[in-house]
Amino acid sequence: MTEPAMTAEFDDVAGWTADAVEQLGEGYAIPAACRGSANPAALAWLAEACELRAGTRLLDVGAGIGGPAAWAAERFGVRPVLLEPMPAACRAAARLFGLPVIAADGRRIPLRAGSVDAVWCLGVLDTVADKAALLREIHRVLRPGAPLGLLAVVARSPRALPAPEGNLFPTRRRLASLLDGTGFDLVEQTGLPGGVPLSWSRRAEQVAAVVAAGHAADRAHALAARQAESLTRLFASGQISMRLVHAAKRPVPCAR
Repeated sequence: MTEPAMTAEFDDVAGWTADAVEQLGEGYAIPAACRGSANPAALAWLAEACELRAGTRLLDVGAGIGGPAAWAAERFGVRPVLLEPMPAACRAAARLFGLPVIAADGRRIPLRAGSVDAVWCLGVLDTVADKAALLREIHRVLRPGAPLGLLAVVARSPRALPAPEGNLFPTRRRLASLLDGTGFDLVEQTGLPGGVPLSWSRRAEQVAAVVAAGHAADRAHALAARQAESLTRLFASGQISMRLVHAAKRPVPCAR
């Protein structure tokens, strides 16, 4: 069962964000729709690490309203497919970008085994209790040797944190173990690059301001704001950080 704060953060706010973008103009869509991964340098690192190119079938698991996938389509010519369980987010992605959207949970992806060229999963793993189940399902739909790009929020220590509702942060060591145990080779990783262009952050902030002006009195807006404030405190204290991870589906050994 989805927690109320998670529904507020990833569903209610998603619909309001689409409304705000349609009010302000399409140039606001990608920055506003990249909440949690709103850094062009991070997306570029993942795209280059995964060797995305024109025609790549990219599955974005937990795609939200589709900003990163739309960015990859615009910059690299990939053919994105969005997978997202929240209905308002699915509708918002379709409205803003016209990309194919599958309304489904990442632990049960309705695609054939080996049918996907690359997977992105950005800011999602810490919101899933059974992380191994999600990674195994991603592994199943990827073709052999294909890349997985993760933006993962990781904890500095395995000690329990006062995390926002619905968040369970793995440590870097635990994340590496999860990848290995679900059939992935960890190829490379790095911290989140800084330096978000002012034009990008300004557009995202303007959309957020329009959302707040229209919905500040709504309980869902307050819940989402509380989630964001809790995350901000944890980042500021150094208890959590973001990692960009490039992994690859481990080839199955040939039978002798």
